[in-house]
Amino acid sequence: MSAGFGNEISLRLRCVSGNAACRLEKAGQISVGVIAAKEAKTCRRSFPAVRHEGWNSMAELMLSDQGAPRERMTGYHWWVLAVGSMSWLFDCMDARLFALSRQPALTQLLAPVTAGMAPADAGLTVLKFGDVATAAMMVGWAVGGLFFGIVGDKWGRVRTLSTSILVYSSFTGLSGLSQTWVDFCVWRFLMGCGIGGAFATAATLIAETLPAHVRALALGSFQALSALGNILGSAVSAWVIPPNQPVNFLGLGWHVPGWRLIFGFGVLPAFLIFLIMRTIREPEQWHQARRTAKAQLDRQMGDLKSMMTHPRWRRAAIVGVLLAVAGAVGLWGVGFYTPELISEALKGATPKQENFVRGFGLMIQDCGALVGIFFYTFLALWMGRRAAFGICFVLAYAVVTFVFLNLNSARDAFWMTPMVGFVTLSVFGGYSIYFPEIFPTRLRATGTAICYNVARILTAAIIFMQVPMKGFFNNLFADQSHPVTKFFVSIGAPTPFRAVAVVMCLIYFVGLITLFWAPETKGKPLPTDEN
Repeated sequence: MSAGFGNEISLRLRCVSGNAACRLEKAGQISVGVIAAKEAKTCRRSFPAVRHEGWNSMAELMLSDQGAPRERMTGYHWWVLAVGSMSWLFDCMDARLFALSRQPALTQLLAPVTAGMAPADAGLTVLKFGDVATAAMMVGWAVGGLFFGIVGDKWGRVRTLSTSILVYSSFTGLSGLSQTWVDFCVWRFLMGCGIGGAFATAATLIAETLPAHVRALALGSFQALSALGNILGSAVSAWVIPPNQPVNFLGLGWHVPGWRLIFGFGVLPAFLIFLIMRTIREPEQWHQARRTAKAQLDRQMGDLKSMMTHPRWRRAAIVGVLLAVAGAVGLWGVGFYTPELISEALKGATPKQENFVRGFGLMIQDCGALVGIFFYTFLALWMGRRAAFGICFVLAYAVVTFVFLNLNSARDAFWMTPMVGFVTLSVFGGYSIYFPEIFPTRLRATGTAICYNVARILTAAIIFMQVPMKGFFNNLFADQSHPVTKFFVSIGAPTPFRAVAVVMCLIYFVGLITLFWAPETKGKPLPTDEN
C-alpha cells in the first residue's frame, strides 16, 4: 500500500478480532484483504480519508447516520433547511394560536346557545364544541395532507409547499372574522388542509436535498425548530394579544376581542411563498424519479394504487399510520388541552392571571417540546429508530397521565407543562426522520402524507368520541358513590375532563405494539424500488 492511491481509492477500515479488514473501492470494483493490526496503523496514515465503522465520539454520533463518505454541507443546503423549517415553524405557530384562542372564541360564538345555562353546563358545552372545532381542523389536516402529498410527488416540492402555506395562513386570518361556531369550524377545516400539506412536502424536500449523513439530524432539527413556532404563538398570547380579553385596536379606542386579532397575526407566514418560489429548486432525486416514471408505467409519481398493492410499501404505510395515531391522539387529544387543565386548576383566579399562566405555561411546554424532539433524534442516531420510539412512547404515557392527575395550581403548571411538551412532541421528531426513510422517491411525499394524515383522520374520529365520553363521565360523576367515580377520584381525577384524559393516554400502547412490525432504518440509504 502507498499514499499514491489516496486520491483514487476510498478505504474503509474495520478491526475484527485483532485484525483489520481493508475494503478498497476503485472504478466500481471492490477487493477485500485482511491485514495485521500493525499494518492498520499504516493504512490510517497513508489514507487520511479512512473512516472507522462505529461511533468514535459523541460529535460523530450527533452528526452522522451513514457509513458513506460525507458530502459537504453548502450554503444552499443550509438555506433549504432554514426555509423548510420556517414553513413548518409558522405552520405550528398558527396551530398554537388556535389552541390558545379556541376556548375564548367559542365562549363568545356560543353565547346564544349557552345563555341561561348554569356556568358548569355552559363550560362543558364550550369544551364539547372545542372538540368539534379541533376535530374539524384535524380532518382538514388529513384531507389537505393527502391531497398535497400526492400532488407533491406530481407537481414538485416547491410549488406544493408554496400553495400549502398560502392556504393555512389565509384561513387562519379568516378564522378571526367568524360570526358563528359553524363558520369558525369551516375556517379551521380549511386551515388544517394547508397545515397537512406543509409538513409532508417540507420534510420530503429536506430529506432529498441535504447530504445523506446529516439527513436524520436535519429532519430532527426541522421538527424541533417547529417548537419555536409554538413558543412564538404562546408568547404573542401571553404578552402581545391576550385572546380572552378585549384589545384596544391600534390605540384608536376600538375594543376588539383578542382572539379575533390574534388570528389576524397568523396571516404573516404568507411572506415565505416569495422566498420559496424565487430561491428553492426541485431536488435531483425528484427529477430522476420523474424521468423514470415517463419510461416505466408501473413506477408513476405519487401512485397511491401501486403503493398499497406493493407488500413492502403497504406495510410501511400501515406502520407509519399507527405510529402517527399514537402520537397525534396523545398530543391533540390530551397534551394540547393543558390550557383547559390550567383553567380548571385556577378556578377563582382573575382572567388576567389565568391568561398569563395559560400562555406562559404553554410557552414553557413548547420549550420542553424542543428538547424532547432533539432527545428522540439523538436516541435514534445512537440506538435506532424503533428503540427511540419505544422509549418515548413509554415516557409519554407515564408523564402525561401523571400531570393530568396532579396539576392543581399555577406552581404545578410551571414545572409540569414542560414535561408534557417534552414527552408528547418527542415522537414527532421520529415521524419527520422515519417516514421519509421508509418510502421510495416516487412515493416519498405521498407515503409521508399517508402516514401523517390518515392518522389525522383517525385522530379526529377519536377526538369526536371525546364528546360522548365527556357526557358519559359527566353523568357518571353525578353519582359520587359509583365504583368507577370512586376509582377516578382516588387516583386524582375528580372531574370528567381529567378522567377522559387519563383514558385517552392509553393510546400510546398502540404505538408500542406497532413497533414489532416497524422496519429499522438506522444507517441505511433512502429506499428505491430497486433496493
